[in-house]
Amino acid sequence: MARPSAVRRRWWHIDAEGQILGRLAARIARLLMGKHKPEYTPHIDTGDFVVVTNVSRVRVTGNKRRAKIYDRYSGYPGGRRTETFEELIGRKPAEVLRLAVRRMLPKSRLGRRMLLKLKLHEELPAHGYRAQGLESLPATAPCGATTRGAEA
Repeated sequence: MARPSAVRRRWWHIDAEGQILGRLAARIARLLMGKHKPEYTPHIDTGDFVVVTNVSRVRVTGNKRRAKIYDRYSGYPGGRRTETFEELIGRKPAEVLRLAVRRMLPKSRLGRRMLLKLKLHEELPAHGYRAQGLESLPATAPCGATTRGAEA
């Protein structure tokens, strides 16, 4: 079982340009929770930091660009506000990916702490995390998966 004091945090850099929203969000959530580490413990934050650039260039499949709806509520009667994917990515590009990742994390104080380790930026040179020693995460291989050779 992991101890919070013994957790080694790494910094990952992901370029979101051309990647599919849901698949990218699942990889990011896995890194934030620490499920890619052998010392993963569900009730302890063992995850890493993730810096995502080019968030505005993420893509969706099918008709989601016009059909996907994002809701928010003011708490008052009739206070429901809806927005399509196109409108939200035009207004706040980072919010689209943040919402997708947030909904994949635990719904508790632990999940809210994990989400704080996600750093989203719309353009490539706009972040200042070079001193943390960012490691690039390959865009093609799924997080934590090993590539196997051709099976006979």
